[in-house]
Amino acid sequence: MKIKPIKNLVHNLHEWKDLIEQTNDLTNIVIQDVSFIKQSIHWDDYILNNTSFLGCKFKKDEAISLIERGAFVYPKFDKIPYNPYRGKLYTWQELMEGFNPEDDKSKDLEIYKHFVKNKYNLSLSEALSQRIHDLSIDDGLRRILHYDNNGMTKKKVIGFMGGHSTARNSEFYNKVAFAAKWATEKGYFIVSGGGPGIMEAANLGAYMAKYSDGDLKNAISILADLDLVDEEQKEYLAKKYITNAQKVLELYPDGTENLAIPTWFYGHEPSNLFATYIAKYFSNSIREDMLLTISLFGLVYAPGSAGTTQEIFQEAAQNHYGTSGYYSPMIFLSKKRYVEDTAIYSVLHQLAKDQEYKNLLYLTDRSEAVVDFIINNPPIPVLQNK
Repeated sequence: MKIKPIKNLVHNLHEWKDLIEQTNDLTNIVIQDVSFIKQSIHWDDYILNNTSFLGCKFKKDEAISLIERGAFVYPKFDKIPYNPYRGKLYTWQELMEGFNPEDDKSKDLEIYKHFVKNKYNLSLSEALSQRIHDLSIDDGLRRILHYDNNGMTKKKVIGFMGGHSTARNSEFYNKVAFAAKWATEKGYFIVSGGGPGIMEAANLGAYMAKYSDGDLKNAISILADLDLVDEEQKEYLAKKYITNAQKVLELYPDGTENLAIPTWFYGHEPSNLFATYIAKYFSNSIREDMLLTISLFGLVYAPGSAGTTQEIFQEAAQNHYGTSGYYSPMIFLSKKRYVEDTAIYSVLHQLAKDQEYKNLLYLTDRSEAVVDFIINNPPIPVLQNK
């Protein structure tokens, strides 16, 4: 799925004022989540042709007048804990508002509970609000990644995949964190699935790119001090899981930008505090596709289970058919997992026989080798080979 910028979309009052200084023709313009209540606007001065107002606020009777003149006015949705017309991605601060380790009343958890309540029997209103919300997240991603007309992003995005239960300070948590750190230092932009385990390690490593390797080791040590009840307890359920992350952020406040793309489908997992941008979706299938599609400069697979395996073959299909417009590197970080335990790497090599992306498959146990391979193997445009 190739995604291009949504043109003619106004996100706020500042963009609205910039627009009307240039033209009075609002043909095909979409205005999203703007309040016009305090604005003095003579709407009769504007050309309304297929003009849409999404969740905007108007003075009394203004909306009716706009509808009568042919505009589409989509109202606010009632009794939902999220804004479907949001004009930007989330931050962890927004999602974690109201959090307390003893009594979690965060916005993130509130939205998840609402999602679960309506998960299997969506009303038309709820279905529309979720779809519009996810479209707004799509737009937020476009705005930070900066796509050109050929589907290439200005930011050189690398995705990291792997198990959500991987323990902090474990072997592959460390390997992923350092690979993400070193890649960020080389100018790459890191994205993960936004959950705990390997995903947190990737965002942590990227966040710590301005700091020393020793600082990253110290941060991981702080994160891993969890006082687990028993060895079987999942770390992300520990009371100190979030508060330890907050300690690291206080100690190292100047982090490097990176991205997480989680979903409320897995909303029981805590927010990833090391992601500076969070593109959180209701639809897990759209989220998965977007996560893989934007990672044009490479996908790194640490050990994981069913979810990671699904992502491997989903990306292999994208590479096989060139659906994103580029063949992208696929790096497997663990010879034991991907050759001895599962043979996934061998299966992919067979699948990629005589295909362009076969030379972009790479197997290693070393974090340094991950970064070196990505640097030496940029994405290959599909059209150039057809």
